[in-house]
Amino acid sequence: NILIEMKNQTSITTFILLGLTDDIRLKILLFIFLFLSYTVSISGNLSIITLTLIDSHLKTPMYLFLQNFSFLEISFTTACVPRFLYSILSGDKSITYTACASQLLFTDLFAVTEFFLLAIMSYDRYVAICKPLHYTTIISSRVCKNFILFCWVAALTIILPPLILGLELEFCDSNIIDHFCCDASPILKISCSDTWLIEQMVIVCAVLTFIITLMCVVLSYIYIISTILRFPSALQRKKAFSTCSSHMIVVSITYGSCIFIYVKPSAKGEVAINKGISLLITSISPMLNPFIYTLRNKQQVKQAFTDLTKRISLISKK
Repeated sequence: NILIEMKNQTSITTFILLGLTDDIRLKILLFIFLFLSYTVSISGNLSIITLTLIDSHLKTPMYLFLQNFSFLEISFTTACVPRFLYSILSGDKSITYTACASQLLFTDLFAVTEFFLLAIMSYDRYVAICKPLHYTTIISSRVCKNFILFCWVAALTIILPPLILGLELEFCDSNIIDHFCCDASPILKISCSDTWLIEQMVIVCAVLTFIITLMCVVLSYIYIISTILRFPSALQRKKAFSTCSSHMIVVSITYGSCIFIYVKPSAKGEVAINKGISLLITSISPMLNPFIYTLRNKQQVKQAFTDLTKRISLISKK
């Protein structure tokens, strides 16, 4: 009983997030960079959501998927960046156990949902290019909504088992997390419980998500490229490639960064490199994606934006 009481007394309820640097000048630069990238990211993704909700020309399945993808980008970056900005500004590196668990839940949920959504979007591009005459019947509005629901349910099913087990972990020796946000790997490193089962579950869940979604993406693009190459004219081939170029860029950035973090051989600077790559994933990717996706359809998006501006100006005049 005495031992149990002592263990309970030394159980940790607050963690310390080390962040990226203790250098004041670097912290200032980091704050400016993160604040600007976060502002641009929120503005860009909110613009896409607003336009796709309001403009009737952007009610296609592709834009419905893009609307949800933008929502996920906003949610993912918001789960990490504001808390880190506050930490840099105030110097307060502490985070409560509950806040840490919540951050881990939401970042994992949004990230895994994004992977499934990218796979669904690659299937959408496959149907658009390989089965254009049947596109409206295969990718109907109801099918789109079911696909989006599936992405969320699949993500929850994958992340909940290791997360529930993780809530049972004990922290008695150290409360210092070597990261700028609550991430599974550094949390497991400081636990004084046996983490073997959770570690295996995290690996299995990560590999399952990565392999399943990547296989869907690769298979879709094998069929897409083989179909495009059979097109008779160069103009047709160019037009077809342009319809999936945006998605291909985003897929390359997302999967490429994950491969770099998890598949590369371990090195002395592994933690520092991983933190740096994680920062780019949480700040740069959500900022770039709206520009990448709207670049190909800039005329459609520009027209929608012009229409919205006219509508707002008419309302304000009244």
